[in-house]
Amino acid sequence: MGEIFSPGKLMLTSEYFAMDGALVLAVPTKLGQEFSFEEKNDEKSLIFWEAYHQNKLWLRAVIDYKNWQILETNIPSSAEFILKTLKNVQSLSTVKFRNNFTYHLKTNLQFPADYGLGSSSTLMNNLAEWAAIDPFYLNKISLGGSGYDIAVAKEKSAVLFQSVPEIKYEKVNFDPSFKNELIFIHLNQKQDSREGISLYKSKTKSQKLVDEFSNLTRNILVCNELKKFSELMLIHEQRISDFLEIPTVKERFFADCPIFIKSLGAWGGDFVMSSKFEGFKDYFWGKGFRTIFEYSDLII
Repeated sequence: MGEIFSPGKLMLTSEYFAMDGALVLAVPTKLGQEFSFEEKNDEKSLIFWEAYHQNKLWLRAVIDYKNWQILETNIPSSAEFILKTLKNVQSLSTVKFRNNFTYHLKTNLQFPADYGLGSSSTLMNNLAEWAAIDPFYLNKISLGGSGYDIAVAKEKSAVLFQSVPEIKYEKVNFDPSFKNELIFIHLNQKQDSREGISLYKSKTKSQKLVDEFSNLTRNILVCNELKKFSELMLIHEQRISDFLEIPTVKERFFADCPIFIKSLGAWGGDFVMSSKFEGFKDYFWGKGFRTIFEYSDLII
């Protein structure tokens, strides 16, 4: 039996503007998704799929890949997505699902699905690595999205990523001297990124604004002072708030917070970033947000 691991991700800059080519800074998380596989030459052409969430069975499916039919499952809608994705793997691979073998495939998501750390992108990268195919293309035809999360999963590193005019990225060393002052707070809900994307796409944007987020990303990457970093994060939040014409997460939930609150990814859910201040745990706990990670606990 073989095993593959892909880390999750957090998007630190550019959010929706990534779709129009703004430079993104994203970092890998210690929590990710495991993938194990075993192949048997038995001429049965079956896939036994098991998906676990934090070591607890969530989805099981038996798929006949000669006819691409689901023979058994406990969650039909999720099994249909897996079937579609594995069919895409077959179309891109010269060897997988072409030899009448039986495949035993197992995934284990190490973080709760509502964390927004990349349950789908880590799956796409694991499957692509296993099948020796292009993870960006598999992700494009199976899910869509800019692909920054695939870059993080593939490289297991912080990356600078750009999707327009074509996908390009580079591994970077994001290791700020003040990283032990940074914290990540979960907002107790999974944000539907499609809603935010729809709102973003409905608005007219200029290349000047896209370039402004790229410049913010470059400045944030090289920033070595927490005070300046905080100022850049506040500017970033306000620019997106003004463009989308919706309040920042700080205005919604943390108006009396003494320091910056930065959304990470889709606005309104998943994680936000902040920095430590006196009594910060009591402050967030008092508002009902009890899941707080320090940088070293979450980021590779």
